[in-house]
Amino acid sequence: MGHRADLLAGAKRCLYDKGYARTTARDIVAASGTNLGSIGYHYGSTEALMQAAMLSAIEDWGDVLGAALATGGDDEPADPLVRYWRRVIGSMHSHRTLWLASIEAMLQSEHSPELKAQLAEGIEQGRRGLAAILTGQDEDTIDEQTVRTTGAVAMALMSGVLTQWLTDPARAPSAEQIAAGVRGLGLAPGLDQ
Repeated sequence: MGHRADLLAGAKRCLYDKGYARTTARDIVAASGTNLGSIGYHYGSTEALMQAAMLSAIEDWGDVLGAALATGGDDEPADPLVRYWRRVIGSMHSHRTLWLASIEAMLQSEHSPELKAQLAEGIEQGRRGLAAILTGQDEDTIDEQTVRTTGAVAMALMSGVLTQWLTDPARAPSAEQIAAGVRGLGLAPGLDQ
């Protein structure tokens, strides 16, 4: 790898280990085996490099989540909703640092319009991808109404479940509880009026 790729890899390691706010240029240099001048030369600033690292981490998160949702094992439950939520929760355990980085990127985007725009595009892609997975349709052919309904609600549920699992895993809902809750919302009196 060249210095640019080394810097990005080092910044991502720092992002996972220390978080965005606590990472310094010296931390990145130590993790990447490069020098301070390389940051300015290749990225312009430490902030620009950290934003690139966050975006790369978000892409990794999307890839990990997509792979988790697309593959399964022999011992999976027959209920597709429980199966889906077990995979999501499993990725929260196996890739905790990626999920945390996605939350930190969201917070940091308040200070960077460019980062916010890139995250917004990533969220839109996430809505589309989730809608495709949940409906069994191809992402390229799924209609906007399904993206705005099924995809948006799936994204909102995932964000809420993520918050609970990262904050209080001992009391966070199980896949079975989430599936029952989703189904219960459909049967709740007064909500269908």
